[in-house]
Amino acid sequence: MFEPLFLTDMVFAVLAMVAALVVGGLASGAVRRLRRWLYITAALVAARLLVACLILTGGMALADSRLIVQVPLTVLPVAWAVWKPGRTAAHVSAAGVLLSVLWLLLPFGPQDAVFVLAGSVAALAVIAGLSTALGRWRRSGSRVARMPWLAAAFLLVPAVVLVLGSQANATSDGHHHSAAGDISVDQLTGPRDRAPDVRLTLTAARGAVRLASGHSVDALTFNGISPGPEIRAKQGQLVEVTLVNTDVEEGVTIHWHGVDVPNAEDGVPGVTQNAVRPGERHVYRFVPNRPGTFWYHTHRDASRTVQRGLFGALVIEDTDAFDGVERTFFAHRWPGADGPIAAFDRGDQPVRHAVSAGRKVLLRLINSSGEPYRIHVGGTRFTVAAIDGNPIQGATPVSPGTDLLLAAGGRYDITFTMPDGPVTLAVDSAALAFSPSGAADPAGLTSGPLFDPLTYGSGAAPAPDGYDRTFDLRLDDGLGFSQGRFSYVSSLINGRLYPAVPTLVVGQGDRVKVRIANRSLIDHPMHLHGHRVRVLSRNGVPATGGTWWTDTLNVAPGEVFEIAFTADNPGIWMDHCHNFKHAADGMIMHLAYVGVGTPYSAVDMPE
Repeated sequence: MFEPLFLTDMVFAVLAMVAALVVGGLASGAVRRLRRWLYITAALVAARLLVACLILTGGMALADSRLIVQVPLTVLPVAWAVWKPGRTAAHVSAAGVLLSVLWLLLPFGPQDAVFVLAGSVAALAVIAGLSTALGRWRRSGSRVARMPWLAAAFLLVPAVVLVLGSQANATSDGHHHSAAGDISVDQLTGPRDRAPDVRLTLTAARGAVRLASGHSVDALTFNGISPGPEIRAKQGQLVEVTLVNTDVEEGVTIHWHGVDVPNAEDGVPGVTQNAVRPGERHVYRFVPNRPGTFWYHTHRDASRTVQRGLFGALVIEDTDAFDGVERTFFAHRWPGADGPIAAFDRGDQPVRHAVSAGRKVLLRLINSSGEPYRIHVGGTRFTVAAIDGNPIQGATPVSPGTDLLLAAGGRYDITFTMPDGPVTLAVDSAALAFSPSGAADPAGLTSGPLFDPLTYGSGAAPAPDGYDRTFDLRLDDGLGFSQGRFSYVSSLINGRLYPAVPTLVVGQGDRVKVRIANRSLIDHPMHLHGHRVRVLSRNGVPATGGTWWTDTLNVAPGEVFEIAFTADNPGIWMDHCHNFKHAADGMIMHLAYVGVGTPYSAVDMPE
């Protein structure tokens, strides 16, 4: 519902802007023509007000900038001009409409609403004063007076905003780049005083990956393959991984996605370490504290290097081994000449697997792409056993044909008992076909009902009352300075882009609550490093199933989530959109603990 309303509002805003420009041009002309265009402008403003009220039904967080700033800037001046047409009223109404469109294209966060409204009202007052003064001046016949002073004055408003925005993005250091603090991230390491239980080396290098269709990808690999080697360890074991970079020019790090490692082991260049350049190496040591399905990937230039292959699975086992067939699959989009190529691992065509009827099956599904995957599952009832490595209390089988929306960076563990007939998982042209003979073709599946974690399972413990810190985040599309240029991006957090996005500062042991509202037209899978979060509600509806723990939450357009977590892992942690393109554009912020600093340079950008 939100997306069509957003687009409708955008259309009305553009039409109102055109009408306002005509009104401004007719301000000194015939009253009859001016009145006609004022009526047209008023109708468009009324339409925008109606759309804003409809957006409000999804929650105030989705509509506040429209109702608090954009609509008042148009309704009151236009109403004045319709009631009493005249030169000054027409100029002010036109300026109000144009300012409203400006703030639609330049979103701002709740922290800036008062400043934006006050500045806009002051700008309208200046326009009113100039209009009155220029009217008298021009009656004197001066040629200088006939220059477009009003247009120049109005253009100063966006010019000042853009200059200030540019300075904020260029000069903001942010808490996460400060070397000051009682503790440096270098001190927050994994154990160094005992031998590892699991030890391996991951060597990053350029190479080629051949897909099932025969298509060859100019890839980046770990140990000559992609996905990289699956790492397995048991809960509580010490894992040691040595990263070696052979010839990856961009540099490499390893982030252990979903594992609450000590901060120094998190693999974020410019925050927890320097990128590992060709010929260099780096050692990671950590003890996983929870079993589940996780994965690892580089965090350097990730919008390109992860897609090209620098990723792999990390499975942490508990004490009870699974008695059945277990498989791990990445849903991945490989780079192709004609666009991304969807695949399960390297299977961009249907891949068949033999599983005896009656056997238990555990499939670990990981999305290593930047977009959510809608995975169709048919042929049997199945149970969603875990989300992002977190078991679901009271999980029960769901019907065949139920679809899974797998967030970018997210994981689902699904289980089922192999039936006599085939079981199919499909997305785009890629498919997995399981059958007793291993020869069955995948079934042709269409979209079915979507699995909803908000109500799935049972027996969740009540959410705690009271929080030490609360934060409000608005995710927007809009104009901004990103990657050295001014453009329209889908990457704004509270109206700002990295590194100008304020850091969320917490203390050790704080209970933290965050509200995230997606006011853009694109899904944003928000991933907080070093912590798992509990989903409390979506669009005002409380979670009622088993406790929904996640580390990568897909926030779709028009959705408002409330999440909570405990600040129990000191450090400076990335909190970003796991669509790596959005992160590269600036959808990055940080969670910083009081008293923690980093010696690493912000020049070594993580995305």
